[in-house]
Amino acid sequence: QAQLVESGGGLVQPGGSLRLSCKASDFTLNDYLNYYAIGWFRQAPGKEPAGVACFSSSDSSTYYEDAVKGRFTISRDRAKNTVYLQMDSLKPEDTGIYYCATDRPRFSAVTYCNGTLYENEYWGQGTQVTVSS
Repeated sequence: QAQLVESGGGLVQPGGSLRLSCKASDFTLNDYLNYYAIGWFRQAPGKEPAGVACFSSSDSSTYYEDAVKGRFTISRDRAKNTVYLQMDSLKPEDTGIYYCATDRPRFSAVTYCNGTLYENEYWGQGTQVTVSS
């Protein structure tokens, strides 16, 4: 079964940077990654996953959670069929499991990102990000 695969997580000190990557396990999801709605959802310890950065082709909009604005950037490289989350100036509260997700572009990015991870048509297994000194 096709799925998304995240990578790039790890342990980083406060103020550091990480770049997460998301690829499809096979080509059947490439159109989703390249043209549909994509999002990064973070599950902080003891909490449900919540959207932090999303893009929707329904209106070509991008949304960032207030806490990550100016520090995180979502992007996609169609030539590589890959979605990225560049995370700079990391803080301890950014700690969590980061999931990549994709769905058909039914909503604007803000609506999509405020939905739940499990409403997506596809999502990955997640990659752990720990920000600690």
